[in-house]
Amino acid sequence: MSIQSRKEEHVNLALSGKATFREKTNGFDRYELVYNALPELDLADVETRTTFCGVELASPFLVTGMTGGYPNAENINRSIAEACAECGIAMGVGSMRAALEQSGPDPTFTVVRQFSDRVPIVANIGAAQAALWHRAGTLDNIVQRAISMIGARALAVHLNPLQELLQPEGEPRFRGVLAAIAELIRSNEVPIIVKEVGAGISADVARRLADVGVTMIDVAGAGGTSWAGIEILRRQDAEMVDHLWDVGIPTAECVLQCSGIVPTIIASGGITNGTDATKALAAGAHIVGTARPVLEAYARGGTEAIVQFIREWELHLRQWMFLTGSESISALQRPSTIRQLS
Repeated sequence: MSIQSRKEEHVNLALSGKATFREKTNGFDRYELVYNALPELDLADVETRTTFCGVELASPFLVTGMTGGYPNAENINRSIAEACAECGIAMGVGSMRAALEQSGPDPTFTVVRQFSDRVPIVANIGAAQAALWHRAGTLDNIVQRAISMIGARALAVHLNPLQELLQPEGEPRFRGVLAAIAELIRSNEVPIIVKEVGAGISADVARRLADVGVTMIDVAGAGGTSWAGIEILRRQDAEMVDHLWDVGIPTAECVLQCSGIVPTIIASGGITNGTDATKALAAGAHIVGTARPVLEAYARGGTEAIVQFIREWELHLRQWMFLTGSESISALQRPSTIRQLS
């Protein structure tokens, strides 16, 4: 199967709802925001603005990378970029491998470039491919193509050993990934974000990344779409690997483990509503990402439905900030704003 066909199949399976975690949640159901009966502020005082990759965002939200590289992805990415521009939040694109392996520009990715002056766009490459390109001496040139293709303000390098292990066409070769990441940090002016794809990043991995200079991590924890599940559904021998469906660290645990290890933590993975987004920020995240709910909104009603979804998150965040007495995102991160349920 071609990479293009595989990307389309991934999106269709994600939208089907058949590939979510079976037993694990994102972990935020074990925590609650602490109601403050004396907030000492007006709702109008609540300030949700923050900075991401040198750009001011209206709210600390990121639509994380999902797709690209097959025909309908152009419409999806255009709608997401339009909605993010209207709402003043950030956007990532899906893995750019398909685009980088062809000679000319790929319109399914370049379509977002027209919004790059208003939206911080995050380019996306796989860690295994980065290691391969590093060994071949082509990493820097390929990454510069990826960044310039979409006017990216940052580059995400995705860690997906579980997915590569289970993917029928997978390439589970991850030796040399850390050296490739270190090289990317040394040779690029844009920030490098290291992210998982839904199985989570532990404190140990975060420390190893921090040791080579990584300053931004998207924990992308368990609780939402299971990429293991997606690949298992694509296999003819699914019963042989079904025991790996729920592998991963819940997002809440990832955020709590990794907070303080690197300067910027992005929380994503099964965060589908504004309440969980607020909990993630209170737990130590600086930005909250989401993917499948945006894809579902696009399927319902295109750009307008995506904007409505983002506005709903913004409203819920403002409401919770008021109810916890948090005038700013930094105030929301006081230890007293969230507690673990007994």
